[in-house]
Amino acid sequence: MSSSNKGKDVAEGSSRSSSASVAGAGGGSGSGSGDLHNHQQQQAPPLSRYESQKRRDWNTFGQYLRNQRPPVALSQCNSNHVLDFLRYLDQFGKTKVHLQGCVFFGQPEPPGPCTCPLRQAWGSLDALIGRLRAAFEENGGLPEANPFASVVISIWVPK
Repeated sequence: MSSSNKGKDVAEGSSRSSSASVAGAGGGSGSGSGDLHNHQQQQAPPLSRYESQKRRDWNTFGQYLRNQRPPVALSQCNSNHVLDFLRYLDQFGKTKVHLQGCVFFGQPEPPGPCTCPLRQAWGSLDALIGRLRAAFEENGGLPEANPFASVVISIWVPK
């Protein structure tokens, strides 16, 4: 998300790889230390920024479903749950969306403040839906049952 998180991910990844090197460096001639070294080197490399964000988004969506009353199982999730999640996230946006009755409606650079809501930028929502669509299938969901691929979602997030 932010460059500080990106740096944190990179730092965590580099500390893992350096600890693997250090663990095997003490070596000895026994096969036990070599096995330990080989096991640690087979750890997955640090995730890319996209993969980290996709995992974070997927975990956030899962938490959102668990927090519903009653909780919603992923197998019961549908496009309505996805729309509710998007509406929930929308309130934390940073893009000013002027309402039709606003005196600044249609002005790209309004001369003053107004009470119109802040929303998520559509590009951010579109990217989020893309990541969640991929994560759904990577986590065992069937493509034909993917609620993030629903026509309703593509209508709600305009292109």
